[in-house]
Amino acid sequence: MKQLPLAHAHRSLGAQLVEFAGWEMPLKYVSVAEEHLAVRRAVGLFDVSHMGEFSVRGPGAIDFLQHVASNDVAKLTVWGVQYSTILNERGGIMDDVLIHRRREQEFIIVCNAINVEKLNGWFAQHRDEEAIIKDISKTTVMLALQGPKARQVLQPLIKFDLTQLKRYKATETEIAGVRMFMSRSGYTGEDGFELFIFDEPTTNPVRAEKVWKTLLRAGKDTGIRPCGLGARDTTRLEAGLCLYGKELTEEITPLEARIDFVVKFEKGEFIGRAPLLEQKSVGLKHVRVGLRMAEVGVPRQGYGIFKEGKKVGMVTSGTFSPLLKAGIAMGYAKPGLKVGNQISVEIHGKKRAAEIVNWPFYDPARYGRSRR
Repeated sequence: MKQLPLAHAHRSLGAQLVEFAGWEMPLKYVSVAEEHLAVRRAVGLFDVSHMGEFSVRGPGAIDFLQHVASNDVAKLTVWGVQYSTILNERGGIMDDVLIHRRREQEFIIVCNAINVEKLNGWFAQHRDEEAIIKDISKTTVMLALQGPKARQVLQPLIKFDLTQLKRYKATETEIAGVRMFMSRSGYTGEDGFELFIFDEPTTNPVRAEKVWKTLLRAGKDTGIRPCGLGARDTTRLEAGLCLYGKELTEEITPLEARIDFVVKFEKGEFIGRAPLLEQKSVGLKHVRVGLRMAEVGVPRQGYGIFKEGKKVGMVTSGTFSPLLKAGIAMGYAKPGLKVGNQISVEIHGKKRAAEIVNWPFYDPARYGRSRR
């Protein structure tokens, strides 16, 4: 099992450690609910160094990314960040990624930990001769500061005016004397920042430890909490964000996942384009839906979704929402279910009442980055 560079720091904080995608990860430090609510109401700090990172640079970088990614990378300006998918020839999702344009001919791709080796091979197979692709995962530490008070914690530590850094934009900055790449992005639905410390030796992560401790000290009066994998999953689910291996797989297309905004047919040819055009023409057999329990019960992966006694779908991710005090889930069902439809979920052999809802599951006027 692979160790995070900051493993010692997590153990010193009493983290409960679990295996995830081949990594030993902190599940929680105190409780998932407490860490979840800290992110929604104040600020949480996540170590997400298990994520994969690739550097793509050179005169062929854009052509390569236009070929392997579904979004229009050519429209990405320097310091811009773009959500996209990497598709197989059938239009299925090999991974969902964030593409950062660091320089005119240099990009940073962030992918899911479980897919690093797969993408390494895929990129090598489709590499443009003028594109230099390098897996930099092993020497990159990635931290995520998330929550409505994230800017309040971060601003005193840096010289850059964070009001000038818009959502899905990036910059380079310095914290406690440590240079880093920073984007205004995250996986919780909240405002927040993702911090990249490149070229950090895993055996002696002095700079990363310094930044981690500095952020926790700076957020002490705001209610900051170190947060583990548990809160990362519950916050992303509340926000209606997909998880690879659950809502996204190589058998699921972006159209079925309802993330078709990452597919730009008009840009021209890319891997998976033709099958998606055909699917768009023929129609979808199943689509991603959200549901909220009307009865007591926690929907889990694999549980059946029923309407009028007939099975119409299956749950892919489910949890008990610490914020809403109710069971929530995402899954796939036959097209036609509408928001407000009464359905049921089979939990331990009993069908329990639920309702089709849209995401985010919380009120965006009160929570999340769009809160008023």
